[in-house]
Amino acid sequence: MNVSDLQRQLAFLKEIDRLKSIVRLSPLIDRSRRENSAEHSWHLALYALVLAGHAAGEVDVMRVVKMLLIHDIVEIDAGDVPFHMPSTHAGQAERERLAAERIFGLLPEAQAAEFRELWFEFEAAESDDARFAKALDRFQPMLHNAATDGGTWVECDVTLEQVEARCRPPIERGAPALWAVAAQLAEEHFRERPQEP
Repeated sequence: MNVSDLQRQLAFLKEIDRLKSIVRLSPLIDRSRRENSAEHSWHLALYALVLAGHAAGEVDVMRVVKMLLIHDIVEIDAGDVPFHMPSTHAGQAERERLAAERIFGLLPEAQAAEFRELWFEFEAAESDDARFAKALDRFQPMLHNAATDGGTWVECDVTLEQVEARCRPPIERGAPALWAVAAQLAEEHFRERPQEP
């Protein structure tokens, strides 16, 4: 590795510090504040290490961890679009693709290609690794919402049917046992907090 490769890696590492400033809608479980995207990515990496035994397929845990650590880096340019606010989703996929090209392009060529490929694999959610990573990305906010008396479900006036439609397919596909837990938590929340007519 030459000096210019090291300089490119350091430039990338400085750039991704900005992910700490991207505030998500989801609250911390203690409700002291909203989590940021860097914290979310770190938390998901630990979910992968802890919950890998519940993946639907055979997964390479380190590849899943890599995907989860980089999956939201694009939010530095594209911003975080709250999952339960579909009206904000227009054009997000293209903004994220351009962000992936720019930010991962800061790295030396081989690393840039690896990170881009992992990011696109996560987005496509076709491999066992990506399906499990995507399942965790949907599962973690459900746990947070259940632990915070509804969190973003209440804030965004979401129904149980909407939660199931948006979260069940990816979670069940990547980790059916986790969907069983998430579904029960969601049902308990909505049973205790009936929807207004």
